[in-house]
Amino acid sequence: MSSTRVLIINSEYPPVGGGAGTASAHLARTLVAQGHQVTVLTTRFRGLPTDREEDGVNVLRRVPFRRSADRSDALEQLAFMVLACFYVVRLGCPDFTIAYFGIPSGPAAWVMKALYKVPFIVSLRGGDVPGFRKYDFKTFHRLGAPIIRFVWRRAAAVVANSRGLRAMAVAFEPSQEVAIIPNGVDAHADPAGDRDWNAPELIFTGRVVYQKGLDLLFKALADLKHLDWRLTIVGDGPRTADLQRMAAEFGYAERVRFPGWLSRVEVIAHLRRANLFVYPSRDEGMPNAVLEAMASGLPVIATRIAGNEELVLEGQTGLLVPPEDVAALRAALAELIPDAARRRALGAAAFARVHAEYTLARVAEAYLDLGRKAQEGRG
Repeated sequence: MSSTRVLIINSEYPPVGGGAGTASAHLARTLVAQGHQVTVLTTRFRGLPTDREEDGVNVLRRVPFRRSADRSDALEQLAFMVLACFYVVRLGCPDFTIAYFGIPSGPAAWVMKALYKVPFIVSLRGGDVPGFRKYDFKTFHRLGAPIIRFVWRRAAAVVANSRGLRAMAVAFEPSQEVAIIPNGVDAHADPAGDRDWNAPELIFTGRVVYQKGLDLLFKALADLKHLDWRLTIVGDGPRTADLQRMAAEFGYAERVRFPGWLSRVEVIAHLRRANLFVYPSRDEGMPNAVLEAMASGLPVIATRIAGNEELVLEGQTGLLVPPEDVAALRAALAELIPDAARRRALGAAAFARVHAEYTLARVAEAYLDLGRKAQEGRG
């Protein structure tokens, strides 16, 4: 099979950003391993080289104006949306483009189509879909709706990473056809390895923001101090100080660790030392954090929302609780924290599930198939 030239546009790419950055990096590396040529256009960030080959991927960190590694604000997203349109024209002509997020990456992908007839795919991630996280993005979505529709209608394909996100996208634009390609995950753990299942080690990984529902977790744990547990919060964000205060007020600050924003290698190391993953998020597309946890052989307690409920099988790979329900979350924790054998069995099933159904090879082939069809219909 001939080599395909793929351009990925994403305002975040590891070590900058969250789940979408990780997903695009997984896809880029998998395509390269399959013999394709991949270029990534992303944000410039202090301390990182502007242009560098990373795992065979040509990573171009050229678009300026990002101040924080773990998050960006509306002004920074607007800057990326505008400036990427100018930087992208210098990159030559790929066979097709994948824009992670309809905004801010979609307009730059459309510029490539308008100038050079390069077809593009929009990969929806959550924040770029009206209706997602209304408490954060309602104004952003209202103002951006015309651009979102413009980009979607001109894309060769629009892709959601979960059924729930697809439903949200179709509710916003009923005439839009939206495919589903779930996130994939690396194989990096052996659930039968040397993990200690006896001392309960809880872990969360991700941005420490309101969306992730960590305030609910800390409230749930307040009534479980009689159980033997430790909690590690891997990540950072504006809610970190609030959580530290909550832990002190509830009287268990010595049980909670905040190592901050870590490299992927360090995150995986923490996952392999833990034995229960907790993810009480309020909204998701398809969380890479849950996939990574399951790929590390961890059982998961998560909220029953889009994305989570497609990954976690109730009673088989973990437990699902209603969002915003502290009592249900407390009950799930109380069920699994004392039961090492149950956690181990759920973790083994979680490992088997993601490695059977959420492989990176499947994700890469699905995007390649859409890209090839787009090339056939270009003009």
